[in-house]
This record gives sequence, structure tokens and C-alpha cells, in this order.
Amino acid sequence: MTPPTIPLFPLKTVLFPGGPLRLRIFETRYLDMIGRCMREATDFGVVLILEGSEAGEIASTAPVGTLATIVDFEKLEDGLLGITARGGRRFRVLSMSRQSDGLNVGSIAWHPHEQAAALPERHAVLADVLRQALLNVVGMYPEGEVNYTDAGWVGSRLAEILPFDPVDKQACLEMTDPVERLDFVRARLDIRL
Repeated sequence: MTPPTIPLFPLKTVLFPGGPLRLRIFETRYLDMIGRCMREATDFGVVLILEGSEAGEIASTAPVGTLATIVDFEKLEDGLLGITARGGRRFRVLSMSRQSDGLNVGSIAWHPHEQAAALPERHAVLADVLRQALLNVVGMYPEGEVNYTDAGWVGSRLAEILPFDPVDKQACLEMTDPVERLDFVRARLDIRL
């Protein structure tokens, strides 16, 4: 079976499953990609840039990324296209190439699904930290999606909104054990209880 091929958008940010992504689109290759995704109701992949820039040359990227589904778009005041996307399934990039129009595409394999886990009591403080943090980012997560008892949801939300180094965020994305992610986040926050 041939692995799926998807358009890739290398960025200096990490998108988590269920997480929001807001972008200003100005390069022709990405305007075309977004137009195609909207017309064909398809998604694109977001991968973290490890070396290089978001514009121009092919960048060196992390091996694991997240599928992004466009949920809204608008014309911004500066005339650029603004989109809002939501993170979906994680994937591993098997190979990456560049099309003649400059768009990066990747042959991918789906990353293993994360194990479901309840928030352990020892990490209840992290749910409290997240509740407080989300007061400052109102509207990023629809009310029905908030789940402070789910270890995966709490760990992913903390990893995406806290000012961690992108390499640490990427490490969190690649983890398949949500409690391991919570341990990692808690160690970075240096919460002593």
C-alpha cells in the first residue's frame, strides 16, 4: 500500500491534536495550497522547522507533525489571507520533496494513537495551572472541548500554550503516553508540591 502524500507547511511552531493554529498566508505556494484545501475539503500537515526559515528554501523539519483542518478564514486588514485551523491526527514524515511551485509535500505514515488516560491525582495541580492559563486565551478552545480530567488534553494544552522551547514542544507532540507528557511538562514548570 502506497503511503499517503500531503502538502506540508513547515513552521516555527508545533501544532497539537485538538489545538488551534492561526496563520497569515502571503506566499503564493501556500495561498494556492489553502485554496486547494478549501475547494477539495482536504487538510495539510504542519511540521516544526528545526533549521531554516518559513519562507524560501526547503527547511530541515521535525519527523513528526500534525494534520491541520481549516475551520475559518478571513481577509485581514493588510489584505493578506488569515486562516484558523485545528490540529488533527499526528503523522511521521517518511520523505519530503518540493513541487515545481515551491510547495513542500510529504509521504507520511500515521503516528500511533495516544493512549487514553485519566488525569493522575499527582498532576491535579497541572489542571489548575491550565484553568488559570486559559483565562488569558479566551476563545481558543470551544467550551465543549475543555476536559480537565483527561491527561492527554491537559498535557497537550499546557505544552502548546506555555512558553516552552519549540524543541520541548516537539518532544511533547511525539510522546504517545499522556502521563509521560504531564511528567515532562511538570518538570519544565518546576512545580514543587
